[in-house]
Amino acid sequence: MGSDQTTAAQVAAPATATPATWCPSGEARAPESVVLGVRSGSDGQVVYLADPVPASEVLGTLPEGIEPTRVLRFASHCVSACANRRGDDCSLVERVLTLPSAAADTRAVPRCHLRARCQWWQQSGVAACHRCPAVTTATFREDELATLVADPSTTPEQLAAWIAASA
Repeated sequence: MGSDQTTAAQVAAPATATPATWCPSGEARAPESVVLGVRSGSDGQVVYLADPVPASEVLGTLPEGIEPTRVLRFASHCVSACANRRGDDCSLVERVLTLPSAAADTRAVPRCHLRARCQWWQQSGVAACHRCPAVTTATFREDELATLVADPSTTPEQLAAWIAASA
């Protein structure tokens, strides 16, 4: 069995198999990276894949000039060197949870092959799962709110103040 197949199996494995957590907004080109889902529709929401697909199998199939994170969401290992890492927690999910919810958080969470190993799920539970489909890894300068959320130096309090001022 090749290393790409092993990586996909590791994502689907029970959380007790290894202590590593996975980032649902991970690096596309990390060696262990898998495709979490496809950005779809006019709202760009993520539609999750039923099973993990190694990113290395997909990256070469995208048309030249298309940034992979523009159309796909990737999952990779959470690493201590990540700019969003604060101790054992991810500050990105904290900022994402600061955003107003577009829908009621009582709806069912989407099916996701990553959940058992997901850092966001382990840290914030169902609230993170409700927001996850709207998260984009690619941010654009004209989207000031997305840029603020993506910036590791932005605190949830600063984000809440910006949202309040923009209302």
